[in-house]
Amino acid sequence: MEIKDILHPDCTLCAVQGTSKKRVLELISQTASQVISNIDQATILASLTGREKMGSTGIGNGIALPHGRLKDLENVLAIVVTSETPIPYDAIDNQPVDIFIAILVPEEKASEHLGTLSAIAQKLTNKDTLHRIRSAKTNQELFEVMS
Repeated sequence: MEIKDILHPDCTLCAVQGTSKKRVLELISQTASQVISNIDQATILASLTGREKMGSTGIGNGIALPHGRLKDLENVLAIVVTSETPIPYDAIDNQPVDIFIAILVPEEKASEHLGTLSAIAQKLTNKDTLHRIRSAKTNQELFEVMS
């Protein structure tokens, strides 16, 4: 599964004013809850923060892949956020993060999301792709880069 298959145009936020890991996760949860009508923001946030408590999803090079499982979710959903300035995130390389690609998966399809995370991480090893993501000026431009 590729990110273009799970990314909704309303789930890309470019150059946000995030100031902390918590605030970015709240923003991701808020954005997702507007697309997923049957799951509230608090439930989504709890899933994401619960996963972060097990270990940071900051994979290095200014990238984080927060993810969570949701009981009543029907389809996998991605939310892509870039921050105007990098945010401390406890990443494995101890560098701040400015690209956040969150994945929400139905609880019963948990194994499916591992392949999705792997595909996204692979895409983000391309320096040109990272440059295009970081250079995006609008939500639509960011969506097009990710699709």
